[in-house]
Amino acid sequence: MESKVKVAGHPVHPMLIVFPLGLLATSVIFDVIRLSTSDGKWSSMAWYMIGAGVIGGLLAAAFGLIDWLAIPSNTRAKSIGLWHGAANLLVVLLFIASWFLRRPDPANPNGLALTISFAAVILALVAGWLGGELVDRLGVGVDEGANLNAPSSLSNQSAANSPTGHSPRRVS
Repeated sequence: MESKVKVAGHPVHPMLIVFPLGLLATSVIFDVIRLSTSDGKWSSMAWYMIGAGVIGGLLAAAFGLIDWLAIPSNTRAKSIGLWHGAANLLVVLLFIASWFLRRPDPANPNGLALTISFAAVILALVAGWLGGELVDRLGVGVDEGANLNAPSSLSNQSAANSPTGHSPRRVS
């Protein structure tokens, strides 16, 4: 099953997820630095990262939803995709809660705000594994006939018609 929204031949959803994941994970790293140094500027930076990560996460989710709607019903991929999307939505909601709890004093987040962020990043790892299961194990979002010698996505040639020396990978 190929991704439904592409730019220059590549699916948009996986291109976008790196930004919110990086921003949200880095916010937790900055909070850990703040806890070890007592320098509030790190948590202030984390507050801005959370805001940007939430916006990026919602944007990535929109494209993920489009791809998920195209997965055939009653398949393992549809079920895993639902869990992946729900877990990532919960991650974004947890970070929104942490962001709001920090608003009165971003340089000095309370224990609840930190705990929520730390839990959200652990959940993001689980959600990321589910996304990997979709792509790496089930082939969701992978071009039909993908293989090690497929032509560039910019060539306008089908991956399925390229010479491989073996049968193209089956993608259901």
